[in-house]
Amino acid sequence: MRYVGLDLGWKVSAIHVRDRNGRKLSSRKIRGSWTKVLGELMKVKRPFAICFEASTGYGWMYERLKEMASRVEVAHPGSLRMIFKSKRKSDRIDAEKLAKLLYLDEVPTVHVPNLDVRSWRGMIEHRSRLVQRRTGIKSALRALLRGQAIVAPRSLWNRKGMAWLEGLAFANGLVTVRRDLFVEEVRRHDAMLKRVEKELDKVGRCHPGVRLLRTIPGIGPRTAEAVMAYVDVPERFHSNRSIGCYFGIVPCQDESAGRNRLGHITKQGPSTVRRLVVEAAWQAVRRSPAVKARFQKVLRADPKRKKRAIVAVAHYLFRVMLAMLQSGEPWREQSA
Repeated sequence: MRYVGLDLGWKVSAIHVRDRNGRKLSSRKIRGSWTKVLGELMKVKRPFAICFEASTGYGWMYERLKEMASRVEVAHPGSLRMIFKSKRKSDRIDAEKLAKLLYLDEVPTVHVPNLDVRSWRGMIEHRSRLVQRRTGIKSALRALLRGQAIVAPRSLWNRKGMAWLEGLAFANGLVTVRRDLFVEEVRRHDAMLKRVEKELDKVGRCHPGVRLLRTIPGIGPRTAEAVMAYVDVPERFHSNRSIGCYFGIVPCQDESAGRNRLGHITKQGPSTVRRLVVEAAWQAVRRSPAVKARFQKVLRADPKRKKRAIVAVAHYLFRVMLAMLQSGEPWREQSA
C-alpha cells in the first residue's frame, strides 16, 4: 500500500508518495489541469490510498479518484490549518503533510455527498445569493426615495406598490433612469427566484425527509430542504448534539485550569442553513407553545437576552430535526 498526498490547485498541483513504512518515495509538482493530475496518478503503483483537501470541485475529483484508488480521504480545510499551522507553506509541503496524516490515519475528513445532493446544495446556495442581491437592490431603491424626500408605502414590493413606484415623477431625468433600472432588476430577480424555487419544490415534494421536517411549526420548505441537503445522511451524526457543532450554532469554548469560558457561536459550517433555521426559530416561537416556553426560559424576562434565546431555540430545532430524521417520527407538540 502506498500513501499519496495531493495538494490540488487549478493550475499547479503537488503529489507526495510514501511507502507502506511511511518512507518518502517521490514528490513532484504538476502544472496543468486536473485531467493531467489524474494522468500522473495513474502512474502510481497500485494499491494506494490518497488524501486531498476539500475545495471547489472536490466532489468531481473524489468520484474520479474512487475509480483508481483503494481509499480516498477528503480533508477538512479548517481542521488542517489548526493541525499544521506553520510559517513554511508550499504546494509540496502541503502534499507531504497530507500524505503523513493519511499514513497515520489521522485525516480530519469531511462528508462527500453524491452528485444529486451536491447539485441540490448548489441550487439552495444560488437561491440564497439571488435573495441577497435582490435585498441589496431593494435597499438601494428605498435609499433613492429617501434622497428625494419621498415616503414609500409599507407594502412597496407587491403589485400595487410597484405600480406606485413606476408612476412616480422625478424632477431629474437621471433619478428616473436609476428608478427604472432598479425596478427592472427587482422584477428580473423575482422571475429568477420563481424559477429556482419551482425546481427546488420539485425535489422537496419527492423527498420524505423534507416532508417530515415541515411538520415542525415554523419550518417552511426552504428551511427544510436546506437542512436535509446538508445533513444528507442522518446516521453520520453519532449524537444529536454533534449537529450543533456541524452547523456552527454552539458557543466557542476555552476551558483550562477549572475555568470554562463560553463565547459567541462558532459560525462554522454552512451559513445559509444556520441563517434559515434562526429565522424559522422566530416563527416556531410564535406558533408552538412548547418552543415558546423554551424561549422564555432562556430569555428570563430580559429583553437584552433575545438574541441568546433565539439562538438557543435554533440549536434545539437542529437537534430535534436530526432526531426526527433518524427515527422517522413527525413533530409531537406534547413532547417538545
